[in-house]
Amino acid sequence: MILQRAEKRDAASSPTKRSNSVSGLSRHFGTIEQLVEYATKNWRENLVTTDIVREDELEVLTKRPFFLLVSIDAPMMTRWARYRERCEVLDEVIPDLESFIHATDLDFYGSHLGHKDLTSGETDQETTGNAVVFHKASLRIVNTYRTLRDLYRHLDELDMTNPDRIRPSWDAYFMRLASLASLRSNCMKRRVGCVLVRNNRVISTGYNGTPRGITNCNEGGCGRCNSAQAGGVGLGTCLCLHAEENALLESGRERVGDAATLYCNTCPCLTCSVKIAQVGVKEVIYNQAYSMDEKSAEILREAGVLLRQFSPPYEG
Repeated sequence: MILQRAEKRDAASSPTKRSNSVSGLSRHFGTIEQLVEYATKNWRENLVTTDIVREDELEVLTKRPFFLLVSIDAPMMTRWARYRERCEVLDEVIPDLESFIHATDLDFYGSHLGHKDLTSGETDQETTGNAVVFHKASLRIVNTYRTLRDLYRHLDELDMTNPDRIRPSWDAYFMRLASLASLRSNCMKRRVGCVLVRNNRVISTGYNGTPRGITNCNEGGCGRCNSAQAGGVGLGTCLCLHAEENALLESGRERVGDAATLYCNTCPCLTCSVKIAQVGVKEVIYNQAYSMDEKSAEILREAGVLLRQFSPPYEG
């Protein structure tokens, strides 16, 4: 079912707008609050609402744990070709390309009061575009497909109703924390973040960079990283602690215990794998591969540590 606000902008006012009604499957509401109330009572159904252009409406929707914002876009010339085809089918006048682009920009970016239309000479009323809301989408889809069937097939592949998109699994949750921790990295070579967890509770976090009291790597603190040496070269002269090392040093063996899980956005190197095994970590979950995956896997496997790669929902 498609849920719609009752007071919608006139679809005919812009060549980029299209009717969203589906016969027998559409329900209209006077306010966004009424729409949300209906969705709350019927959250087990797959419901869709369209034309969310105001931030205050988006704020109301995103407070609910069952809402996913999806944006769909296409190249300008692709949209122009589709619109011409639509006009021909409906026997409507086809505007020139400049008018189409102008209307598209108004629809997406909005306009300030007093903006003069280049084609008609009339002054537009102030409008709000959907660009701000568009860029806040959790899932972005580029529709370059030639037919609706191809687009629908792509949407099926995305598995948009996957529960992990709405409420992250523990793996997705901790992997996001690891990625967030990586943003604190000061290493010139790569950003790596790590989270050490036991019983789904965070014990410690870590990111790579030079030791405490030493000039940050991105400020010239590590000669090896700043000399742009190839991966795996000059490791003996590197001053940077790895994200896993920082997380392990922060926690210590006593806090790690016998059932801890280590999340890292990059597969641990051989040196870190040895330390992970030493402190008693029982499972390592990573996202991106690294050049020494096989050696790390061999060490961890021999130590009885489970190593597996995290695969988030397909983003298209």
